[in-house]
Amino acid sequence: MRVKDLPPADRPRERLLTAGAAALADRELLALLLGSGGKGVNAVELASRLIAHCGTLGELSRSEPHRLLAVPGIGPAKAARVAAAFQLMRRAQAEPERIRITCSADLAAAAAPLLRGFARERLVAVICDTRGTVLRRAVVSEGGSDHTSAPVRDIITTVLVSGGAAFGLAHNHPGGSLEPSPADVEVTVRLRAAAETVGLRFLDHLIVTDTAWRRVPHEDAHAQ
Repeated sequence: MRVKDLPPADRPRERLLTAGAAALADRELLALLLGSGGKGVNAVELASRLIAHCGTLGELSRSEPHRLLAVPGIGPAKAARVAAAFQLMRRAQAEPERIRITCSADLAAAAAPLLRGFARERLVAVICDTRGTVLRRAVVSEGGSDHTSAPVRDIITTVLVSGGAAFGLAHNHPGGSLEPSPADVEVTVRLRAAAETVGLRFLDHLIVTDTAWRRVPHEDAHAQ
């Protein structure tokens, strides 16, 4: 049955307008994004198939558009619309920026919206003024599913150009591990030393997953 053939009280669009978006199931909200169904299925049924194809709504939010094209009835326009909606959601979660970093937990909270939900590893710099107020959050590197580079010179330049006096770093591990690699520790020590050289305060370097975070150790290694 087509969605438009349903009673008005059962149509997702009408229900959203009368009862609010919270009243709709995941498949109904996704159906509104899709706009229409496919051959032999209405928009709600197609939305259910799309979620099932990815496994969960969370996996769908992290999927590249080309992965969605494998579902019959999902063309480039629908795939792009879904990917764009989830990207807007992530950008909205990244606001506002005018917060203060007083501890590692604050740094994790500031960086997490730019790291969580991404299938590729990325490195984020959180740039602050002398009081720890966030001036800018910037993705300084993005790589594959298990590695991204940490260009020390580029990071320091980004902080200086942004007018920062202090900065912290955070990167994600899409696989969910919180264990820092030897490369993570090495680059942290190098960045701390480079920051001191140009008069910047290095706050911390964190690993952030979808559910937790952990500091990359650097004090002991720096002292040796």
